[in-house]
Amino acid sequence: MFLSDVLDQTIKKIKAQTANVLTLTNLALGGFAIITGINRNLNLSLLLIFVAALADRFDGMVARKFNIESELGKQLDSMSDIISFGVAPALLLYKGILFEFGAPGTFFTVFYIGCGAFRLARFNISENNGFFTGLPITAAGCLATLSFLVIPYFPPQAFLFLMIILSFLMVSPFKFRKV
Repeated sequence: MFLSDVLDQTIKKIKAQTANVLTLTNLALGGFAIITGINRNLNLSLLLIFVAALADRFDGMVARKFNIESELGKQLDSMSDIISFGVAPALLLYKGILFEFGAPGTFFTVFYIGCGAFRLARFNISENNGFFTGLPITAAGCLATLSFLVIPYFPPQAFLFLMIILSFLMVSPFKFRKV
């Protein structure tokens, strides 16, 4: 009987940490995306950001399925999201095109990250009512990352404009339905 109890407790502990492991996977992938971006391997950086988005999608699903949602998990998710969908996509676009604008390109890259951090902080202190206030950073980061693929087809100013629009949408009062 003792072995059975130990096994049950171990399974419960593993189950309780599953969502956090997925969240930390998101964070690690975002960190690797930043490092590969710094090393100018921008296509790998893009891929890592999208895999981070998958990990981010599954961490919430797992937390709800196993009924293991927690304040720690919520905060950890936000810390991971600022890396994977704030810093990593901003760096990807900066290295891919925005550096051409000099100081304005640098400013709006950092502005995007700041707006993403503000959006996450606002989310963490707001009530869950079926809507997001402001564009979620995950959506903004995926749109910014996806835009990297069309750099050869659009003028550079379009990407500066995109970063400005995504930044303002994240901190906007607009309501977005949760999916």
